[in-house]
Amino acid sequence: MPEIEALRAIRYDLGHVGSLSDVVAPPYDVIDAELLEQLCEQSPYNSVRLILGKDEPGDSDTANRYTRSAKFLKEWMRDGVLFTEANPAVYAYHQTYTEAGVEYTRRGFMCRVRLERFGEGKIHPHEETHGGAKADRLKLWKATKTNMSQVFGLFPDDENEAQNLLEEAIMGVAPLEAADHLGVVNRLWPVNDVAVISKMQAVMGPKPVYIADGHHRYETACNYRDELAAEMKAKGEEMPDNHPANYVLMMCVSMSDPGMLVLPTHRLFRGMPEMTAEELTAKLGDKFTTEPAGEGPSHAPEAWESIETEDNQGTLALYTAGDKKWTLCRVTDAGRDRMAEIAPEQSKDWQGLGVSLLHKLVMEDLLQAPETAAPKYVRAIDEVVEGLTNGEAAGRDLTGQISEGGVFNLAAVVMPATLEHIRQISNHGERMPAKSTYFYPKVLSGLLFNPLE
Repeated sequence: MPEIEALRAIRYDLGHVGSLSDVVAPPYDVIDAELLEQLCEQSPYNSVRLILGKDEPGDSDTANRYTRSAKFLKEWMRDGVLFTEANPAVYAYHQTYTEAGVEYTRRGFMCRVRLERFGEGKIHPHEETHGGAKADRLKLWKATKTNMSQVFGLFPDDENEAQNLLEEAIMGVAPLEAADHLGVVNRLWPVNDVAVISKMQAVMGPKPVYIADGHHRYETACNYRDELAAEMKAKGEEMPDNHPANYVLMMCVSMSDPGMLVLPTHRLFRGMPEMTAEELTAKLGDKFTTEPAGEGPSHAPEAWESIETEDNQGTLALYTAGDKKWTLCRVTDAGRDRMAEIAPEQSKDWQGLGVSLLHKLVMEDLLQAPETAAPKYVRAIDEVVEGLTNGEAAGRDLTGQISEGGVFNLAAVVMPATLEHIRQISNHGERMPAKSTYFYPKVLSGLLFNPLE
């Protein structure tokens, strides 16, 4: 893994804000208009005002949500709402959550990680990104000169050696605690023991890291660093090796942590020609075997249960709005051969992913999906039912892009990529299709911020 370092983080003063739960927020790209309003009403100091904010009438190049974020940050620092830690620290971070009726605790730590471009070292991406989101984050960082949210990185550590060093250091110490809007309990402990941090650096040094969440933020950090270095060079200055912009704030989690789960992200498609299950089966031809899997949006949970039980990347469930039917689809040898023909530059690992089969073989090749067939990404199967039943109102989707809303005439329920898939495909130098995975819970914004000056 690249160099990790302690940081002098910016944090909320609880004497000013009261409960930490009132000022934290999920990452910007999962905040819709309704949640944005809820968070703003929760506290005048909620971190959503820094990480996202609202567009307002009359906004311009010099007065907009980015400049307002910078204004809030400056004022809150001046008024003592936020303060800078006296000592550099690495932060142990636990998230306790419930999934499918089982309680888990995911353990990790937050630190600064030295930046390196993908493909140039030991930091690897695992999925594709969107240019619009990177441009948005760069504007925010230029205005605030601060990392507002963490990148989420995974690393191999069979014995959880790095995390265990921190667990020993925080034993018996009371944490900072915040519950998010979904009920996830987040606990944070600053660890500034130089000996502990030094041991962690030694353990982490040889390890690779795989970006789980926050690809946009990581690439934005590299772009911000490069632009700043170019500006300094134009003035005849060199960026110091220890300049804060050479680092990014990262939450690091062992791939062997018992609380580390990967959940699915399902797809709802707008702009597809409406079809029936019979027409779908004809289009899939000999590339998939098919069988009925229920009728009506409400049968989405049963379709997902069938896929989850099979636990096979080659099994998908598709919903056709023309007859409101679900179809269970299993890729055949002919389908795998066709996948190899249309994606020869990709590895067999990549070709075999459920999301790759869906987007490359089914949508692009067999269904000839038009460019207007934009997917909406949803995590919960209940959201699939809701979307198919009621359509979608305009708003911000999981990619951070603005959606015009509308009716969904095709849906896909698909297995998530596993941690081992992430490791294999990233090591090939490949990227999975966007939203191949859903890492739950999300890492909270507002627990701490990383200054870039």
